[in-house]
Amino acid sequence: MKFQDALVHREHRFCVGTEQDSGRFYVSVPVSNGMVDYEQYYEIDHATFELFRRDPDAAVPFVARCRKRELDELLIVPPGTSRGTAI
Repeated sequence: MKFQDALVHREHRFCVGTEQDSGRFYVSVPVSNGMVDYEQYYEIDHATFELFRRDPDAAVPFVARCRKRELDELLIVPPGTSRGTAI
């Protein structure tokens, strides 16, 4: 998988982009499991991608839900056994 960020929101620590192989859109958040820092990618539709790209602050409530693991059904890559927690 090739994730390409279209927007990096440094203040709220998330990215919005496109997975190049499938064309799916995502929001990613950084996580850490104590051994490694990585990103979790949550799938969004094209309209949501465009909204978040134009108005990054509109993504903040969505990102907060991702960090609380409330939207795990949208994860593009399922977490492993040593799942990280939001940074």
